[in-house]
Amino acid sequence: MKGVAFTASADQLTLLAAHRKGESDLVCRDGRWFLIATCDLPDVPVRAPDGFVGVDLGIANIATTAGTGTGDGVRHSGKTLNAVRHRHRELRRRLQAKQTKSARRLLKKRRRKEARFAADVNHTIARRIVTEAARTGRGIALEDLQGIRDRVRLRKPQRVTLHSWSFHQLGHFIAYKAARAGVALVWVDPAYTSQACSACGHVAKNNRPDQETFACTSCGFAEHADVNAARNIAARGETGWAVSHAA
Repeated sequence: MKGVAFTASADQLTLLAAHRKGESDLVCRDGRWFLIATCDLPDVPVRAPDGFVGVDLGIANIATTAGTGTGDGVRHSGKTLNAVRHRHRELRRRLQAKQTKSARRLLKKRRRKEARFAADVNHTIARRIVTEAARTGRGIALEDLQGIRDRVRLRKPQRVTLHSWSFHQLGHFIAYKAARAGVALVWVDPAYTSQACSACGHVAKNNRPDQETFACTSCGFAEHADVNAARNIAARGETGWAVSHAA
């Protein structure tokens, strides 16, 4: 087929005109047609960062960002999101119990709808994180969550939530958006970031009296647990960048 017109935003059409490469795919999904094109974008030089934004990924808060300083923590809450995901799970359970042809068809359609919903949320969060890092001239430090599902020990309701959300996809979105914006990105070891004090470095399980609270048993520093973890990740990002770019 030739001469099939694209429908997109003004920015996307400009991007297509300048960087479109190869053939496009015309795909039908759930009765709707999509024309999908590939764009080959030039590399953007990575700017030397003035500090780092640490990104802590979790369940209660999908992503929490903070620098190594105080007072700049931002939490992307998962409260509304978790309610939507719970509703989707209940709908899936009822459809799976019916075992009919129409139920299987609806399950397939719902899986795609959930995937689009998750991708949209992850895109939104990733865009906000990268935009803030670019605005402040900082880099981004991300947890290397390879194998998180095998390492983490959670209660059953939390395990369901952990396995149903694409943390890998969110990390991928942040990484490629950072590359397009010329923002430095470092992957760090997440071990003990939730138990270590971002003020004095003391590590202990007792530093976390509950899910939301961090209270250092050594120096008395107190902060939201996710913000404290994000600061630890930011600090590791700074160290990792310094080591990899040492003269």
